[in-house]
Amino acid sequence: MMDIITIGEAMIAFNPTATGPMKFVNSFEKRIGGAELNTAIGCARLGLKAGFISRLGNDEFGRYILNYARGEGIDVSQVEFVDGYPTSVNFKEIMEDGNVRTFFYRDKSPTLTMTGQDLDETYISQAKILHITGIYPAIGEKNIGVIKKAIEYAKKNGVKVSFDPNIRLRMWSKEEARKVLLEILPHVDILLAGDEEMEIILSEKDPAIIIEKARELGISVIAIKQGDKGSVGYMEGNTVNAAPVKAAKVVDTVGAGDGFNAGFIYGFLHQWSLEKSLHFANTIGSMVVSVKGDNEGLPYLHDVQARLGEVERIER
Repeated sequence: MMDIITIGEAMIAFNPTATGPMKFVNSFEKRIGGAELNTAIGCARLGLKAGFISRLGNDEFGRYILNYARGEGIDVSQVEFVDGYPTSVNFKEIMEDGNVRTFFYRDKSPTLTMTGQDLDETYISQAKILHITGIYPAIGEKNIGVIKKAIEYAKKNGVKVSFDPNIRLRMWSKEEARKVLLEILPHVDILLAGDEEMEIILSEKDPAIIIEKARELGISVIAIKQGDKGSVGYMEGNTVNAAPVKAAKVVDTVGAGDGFNAGFIYGFLHQWSLEKSLHFANTIGSMVVSVKGDNEGLPYLHDVQARLGEVERIER
């Protein structure tokens, strides 16, 4: 059994070695990126069994990503190399206050070669959760069909579907995102969304109204991410406002939402209370923004427990 399986695009993320406008940065460091893979890494570091479904370019970057994911303990049996489609890359611009802009180069994403027929229903059926985001269908229209087929297999086999809209307006318009993601929402069991994303989809930013509308769509577990304002969640008739956890220092905001997702999913699978799950997820998000890189700041379970004061951390 797998705890969680994700499907999406992984890429090489080039991080600047200096802060400021990218046009004035002269060198970059090679890292790993991709929201779905980040969430899988976050879950694996917490001790969950995670799997990743994807396609990578048959090149050095693709092999680097595969080895990295395997080294994190993620099952990569459903990841394949394809010829003629280079592994996608992005370059990040990081300002002094930690705000980030990302520039993507993914016009021939290897994931565009995957079809619904390539999905292994047996593989998906062995998971407790299928985690998807709005990034994968935004890459190309063919990917929308792949996501829908994955959801079909999950629902057929009693697998919960968790969903992070993760809207990237560099990839598609608000209108396109709204249309496609509204078709996905009625099939979602666990919604992990930012309030600004839900404003695009539902034309509402108020967490109470978002929760009400999500419930009308049949979503039973809801977590609304509000950045430095904390988060709001709903489960089993209970709504909780979880206070933010202050970061030691904000140096890179990328990956915080993926870390939140991993933390909340961990709590859900361990049948924690909604309040505990939200606080755990908020804590991980605050830890991620204190480290440069898309997933370098994703903590191991012991690190989170130490941050929460549940275990003693011996420094020397």
